[in-house]
Amino acid sequence: KLPFAIGETEEGCDIFSGRWVRDELTRPLYEESECPYIQPQLTCQEHGRPDKEYQKWRWQPYGCDLPRFNATLMLESLRGKRMMFVGDSLNRGQYVSMVCLLHRILPPNAKSLKSSIDQSLTVFRAKDYNATIEFNWAPFLLESNSDNAIVHRVDDRMVKKGSINKHGKNWKGVDVLVFNTYLWWMTGRKMKFLKGKGSFKDEKKDIEELTTEDAYRVAMKSMLKWVRKNMDRNKTRVFFTSMSPLHIKSQEWGGEPGGNCYNETTLIEDPNYWGSENKNIMQVIAEEFGKSKYPITFLNITQLSSYRKDAHTSIYKKQWSPLTPEQLANPISYADCVHWCLPGLQDTWNELLFTKLFYP
Repeated sequence: KLPFAIGETEEGCDIFSGRWVRDELTRPLYEESECPYIQPQLTCQEHGRPDKEYQKWRWQPYGCDLPRFNATLMLESLRGKRMMFVGDSLNRGQYVSMVCLLHRILPPNAKSLKSSIDQSLTVFRAKDYNATIEFNWAPFLLESNSDNAIVHRVDDRMVKKGSINKHGKNWKGVDVLVFNTYLWWMTGRKMKFLKGKGSFKDEKKDIEELTTEDAYRVAMKSMLKWVRKNMDRNKTRVFFTSMSPLHIKSQEWGGEPGGNCYNETTLIEDPNYWGSENKNIMQVIAEEFGKSKYPITFLNITQLSSYRKDAHTSIYKKQWSPLTPEQLANPISYADCVHWCLPGLQDTWNELLFTKLFYP
């Protein structure tokens, strides 16, 4: 029996295969205005989004129902324990969603959220439960030149081989670990690996270039090896969230050429729809996880999220720098079709996480 499990999902039910249904009664699971922890890049209502339709969809697997998210059960199970999300800003969105789902049942003086000065580590504390939900910025899981959680827009991305312990030291002693890594590998060119003892700042570097798939495989092998060596399968659970889809080309779903997720308020209806997400990466994950001695739970959110072109932050978010007149005249040019509004799609990712944690 897996740690944390209190039951199991009905036999033969794949919770990742299903459809979106309209739900005015139970959605959203919380209000944007009542969760003070959502960063301003994800508060779409506050930044002028005119509709709330994207908040009213519930994921309905074929052949079974998802158990209702139960914050009390989650916190009781995490009593005296740590849960940590590790990865990039998409995983941070899932982390913040989890905090929003849990904080509602805690009185004001029984919770706190603090970030390290460099924002690489964020810790939400539920004091009465002596529990923490944490986030660690590590977009490649391995050490990279994009590890600064504040300033990480590096054009020439570089990763260090054999460097998982740089971030891994933060993950030790965690009871529930949720990884993701994908978007940062998708540069459209080969991935540079720094070899040997060198530093990213050195003028002369010993560098090896790998294809995206081979580079990603290096990271998966490192992560799985770290998990095997450092996590106790009798006490701990490890999850991996699959690729979060982008909606940057409306032609992919039969829209007008030159468009993206801007002004999209409806779902993609085609059940077989698959955008430009890299299927080779899915293959790498399947192959490497298949060899793993430690049981890792795969949260396959890619297909169900790919229907949700309506759920991105688009233009309704805090902009880091003032927009130019050209941008303002053409909102498509600055719409964010990567990240997701909260509340919204990522709450469903956590309902799936909840289901797999307690009802594997």
